[in-house]
Amino acid sequence: MRTGRPLIAAAALATVTVGAAYLFGPGAKQTPAVTASATSAKKTAATLRDGDACTADVRYPKRQLRGVWIATVKNIDWPSRTGLSLAKQQAEYLQILDAAVKRRFNAVFVQVRPASDALYKSSIEPWTQYLTGTAGKDPGWDPLPFLIAEAHKRGLEFHAWFNPYRASYDGDVADLPADHPARQHPNWTVKYDGRLYYNPGLPQVREHVTKVVTDVTRRYDIDGVHFDDYFYPYPGSGGTFNDAAAFTKYGKGKNLADWRRGNVDKLIAQVDEAVHATKKYVKFGVSPFGIWRNKSDDPTGSKTSGMSAYDSIYADARHWIKAGTVDYVMPQLYWSRGFKAADYRALAPWWANEVKGTGVDLYIGQALYRVGTKDDKAWTKAGELSAHLTLNREYQQIGGDVYFSAAQLLSNPLGAIDRLAKEHYSRPALLPLIKERGGEAPAKPAAVKAAGSVISWNASQGARSYAVYEVPKSGQDCQAVDARNLVAVVTTPTFTTSAPGTYLVTSLDRLQNESKPTKVTVAPA
Repeated sequence: MRTGRPLIAAAALATVTVGAAYLFGPGAKQTPAVTASATSAKKTAATLRDGDACTADVRYPKRQLRGVWIATVKNIDWPSRTGLSLAKQQAEYLQILDAAVKRRFNAVFVQVRPASDALYKSSIEPWTQYLTGTAGKDPGWDPLPFLIAEAHKRGLEFHAWFNPYRASYDGDVADLPADHPARQHPNWTVKYDGRLYYNPGLPQVREHVTKVVTDVTRRYDIDGVHFDDYFYPYPGSGGTFNDAAAFTKYGKGKNLADWRRGNVDKLIAQVDEAVHATKKYVKFGVSPFGIWRNKSDDPTGSKTSGMSAYDSIYADARHWIKAGTVDYVMPQLYWSRGFKAADYRALAPWWANEVKGTGVDLYIGQALYRVGTKDDKAWTKAGELSAHLTLNREYQQIGGDVYFSAAQLLSNPLGAIDRLAKEHYSRPALLPLIKERGGEAPAKPAAVKAAGSVISWNASQGARSYAVYEVPKSGQDCQAVDARNLVAVVTTPTFTTSAPGTYLVTSLDRLQNESKPTKVTVAPA
């Protein structure tokens, strides 16, 4: 998926090499496609009169996932380097969260298990080296409660991001901590291309990964479990991935490729079941490589000519969608519009069609990290990323976007992230609802009152946050259909208005099931 060296995906994609993938990172319910353009939506919004029915304006989606990946592996995003003081680690993390909130994001995807290690206190795997610089060394605090709590304070959903099969970046097992699972169970591992991987063909490996994920789900207040695109290793110079013994034992007459895909499918299904059995409301999803299969290999594939996740890393996202073993998929569409081998304009509708009618949500992984790079001329233009979201409006199945990664959220290359926020995130948005995860709208806010410019109300039982809408002077209340009048989502029962007028306040549970509104008037000073 992502590497420490400059991205070579654009060139390598056409020759079906590993360059399309980066080594470090991750790498709406189905409805008919939206046919109204942004221009026609603007016209519709402008001609509304008091008493007219509201037509949803695609520029202001009521619900939309807006997230950022925070990579810890190799200190890509956080912490910026090993050995930082507690205060410095915390300050850096809060800087990322505040940058996300400034752009009206509503979720973070934080890498808590980069390589069979833990960014949290664990009895199953050793401490990650990316905190202290030494694998297995206790950093003196458990970061995860802090990371989660600070996200929640800011109204950000917290998704714990796990890499399932990576055992170590170094191939030498002897260099790992004594209690590392790869040292305790060397027969679980396969050395490939200088790195150490768990063998996906072993039931013991699936049990171990599921145990790790279940442990975090049970002990911490996370909102989601997230897998990136690393399953079987991306093709490299390591020769053959040596899983012959496992294939002989467990293959049961299948060909090697089908067996490998079946192993990954089993893990996805097993984790899905375990997560939801532990906490029903916790979401589970995967961010697969952006090409499932090419049309040249499968007539139902996309009109692309790059590496195929199905054939090269044995990840069959179509199967997970059809089987319902994920709540969402977040394909990494890290290519520009017009890029021949993998055109964004071909891939976005292909994925939208894949989830149609399935009940599996679709979000897009966006390549913020490529903005300003010169390997593809399109990325030298500040508007390329924003144009992706404009195209997304044509497909109501696309329920949001997540950006790689937090370092570029802070650096804002070419001002692209601010432009995106201005053109697409001018209003907040509630999180998409996944009905299978349950939840229930809390009681609507009670005892709502205005004192000067400050609105306050009694906290509603079961509410994690509250949405505040400003009713326009026309009296046209479109609160139920889109976010054109949504001014804030707050986590405490108070809000300071910027102008007198009529406001609506609703209660939201942790999944953002929304209550009926309560109306309040703020009088002129």
